[in-house]
Amino acid sequence: MNALHDLAKRLMALDDRIIYCMKCGFCQGVCPMFGASGMEADVTRGKLALINNLAHEIIQDPAAVADKLGRCLLCGSCQAACPPGVKIMDIFLEARELVYGYLGLSPVKKMIFRTLLAKPALFNFAMRVGAPVQNLIFRKTGEVQGTACAPMLNFVLGDRHIRPLAANPLHAEYDFVDEPRPAGGRKVAFFPGCMGDKMYTEMAKACLKVLRHHKVAVYMPDKLACCGLPALSSGDAQGMLNQLQTNLDAFSKGDFDYIMSPCASCTSCIGEHWPHYAARLGSREREAAREIAGKAIDVNAFLVDVLKVEAVSSNADAQTVTYHDSCHLKKSLGVSSQPRTLIAANPACTLTEMAEADRCCGCGGSFNLFHYDWSRKIGQRKRDNVIASGARIVAASCPACMMQLEDVLSHNHDPVRVKHTVELYAESLG
Repeated sequence: MNALHDLAKRLMALDDRIIYCMKCGFCQGVCPMFGASGMEADVTRGKLALINNLAHEIIQDPAAVADKLGRCLLCGSCQAACPPGVKIMDIFLEARELVYGYLGLSPVKKMIFRTLLAKPALFNFAMRVGAPVQNLIFRKTGEVQGTACAPMLNFVLGDRHIRPLAANPLHAEYDFVDEPRPAGGRKVAFFPGCMGDKMYTEMAKACLKVLRHHKVAVYMPDKLACCGLPALSSGDAQGMLNQLQTNLDAFSKGDFDYIMSPCASCTSCIGEHWPHYAARLGSREREAAREIAGKAIDVNAFLVDVLKVEAVSSNADAQTVTYHDSCHLKKSLGVSSQPRTLIAANPACTLTEMAEADRCCGCGGSFNLFHYDWSRKIGQRKRDNVIASGARIVAASCPACMMQLEDVLSHNHDPVRVKHTVELYAESLG
């Protein structure tokens, strides 16, 4: 009875937040899913109408409700374009939590979110075992993006071209880092994210190289869990809380001015979601999360806004680079000019803008796993804009976007490399 009362109370709270939607249609023009499908049910106002009737719909056909809510990349484009400022992402995340609280989460997802991603030692061990095994399953595509594919697993993975797991993950090379703060200098906690630790290790190492070049001390705990966003996106608040508790314990032992990440999704989650969900853990955790959230900063913003890295003149033979605005970076964190400045800080690069630079690439985290065909279709539009720019390199500031760009470019046999902005800047430092 108490569970039903709590469900009814939270459904009514969602209704109170939805009433501010004016049905104006601004979300329609920016929604990548609607742009691909053309279906009203896929645009934000269609999903808000569904949520408005959630109490009825969840009883009638909960699986259909979950499917409709899942056809969203959580890119935040609609929220950024919403005239009355409806907190659409918060509504969608809570709706997914309510739906899966009613439906129940699959045992596999529970194991992944509540155990594997919340226990760094277990996750790291699993990835270390998986790295050599992947050589038996995946084969290289031969494309310049360095991707691989696994045709025998297409029934599970889809026809993906992905970056293999790193043979030597970041945590195996650096483990626990706690450098002494230089006199009068800065110290940052470095949060590489799961992909920075286990897949895009060169990106993470570029961050460390840049920090040391600027004489910034680094604190990197050896027991970092996932930021929690994949669990939240899948409606598993408990999994997110398990991961959050692990991370709060890890960062409570350090003294730092900022917590910096090269992953826009991680930075957004730390800054926006950690304080909100930590309140469920207790007052001590809430205050700790609030303090950390106030220190969260993207690597581009830290280098440009704090360390004052500036653009320089390009060399005559500079390579052409175009830039993709990651959704969480621009629309959630408001960081857009800084990555462009960082690219321009390398004299061997010259920036050329692509069309629709801030349109979603189609990854959307778990959306890419469960709706790969739609993800590829949305990604193809981004690929076409990259190619039309004439650039030989496309830069991004989120490894999830990098993974999506590599997939669509590799499938099209395009000779365009994908790099993080911090990698390009690090190359200029010798």
